[in-house]
Amino acid sequence: MKSKILSLVLAFAVALLAGVGADVARADEGAKRGLFINLTTDDTWAAAKAIMFAHQKSLKGGHDTAIWLNVRAVYLADKKRASHVHGLMAESGTSIQDMLTAFIADGGTVIMCGACSKAAGLTKEDYIDGVEMGTWPVVESWLFRDGMQTLAW
Repeated sequence: MKSKILSLVLAFAVALLAGVGADVARADEGAKRGLFINLTTDDTWAAAKAIMFAHQKSLKGGHDTAIWLNVRAVYLADKKRASHVHGLMAESGTSIQDMLTAFIADGGTVIMCGACSKAAGLTKEDYIDGVEMGTWPVVESWLFRDGMQTLAW
């Protein structure tokens, strides 16, 4: 009798777990995957890596992709500020602003922290074309979207 009850309990548990797994798989299939990159530094080596990853791996991989420039990263999109780029990008003469512009041109979203911009003395007019000023509703719409992953630099 005990073995029969144990068998029924195990069978029920397996069926329950299989059903949960199927629901998770179906939810993932229907959701469009995306990447929200939180970039906080104006270190151009780290920034170039973050932007390249966002553009080449995520956006070109078919995922909705946004880069949120906040804290010192707001300086990266300042069209008056020259940017040194390390590594392979330096050989091509590509600047951080060029990288961000290409990312935007291919459908990526660059969101600027409004409070950080104000603290840095920068306005939308100081930024490269296509940068979106971030309000909480804008950031929230990316950050809490179903299927969204986050990555920080």
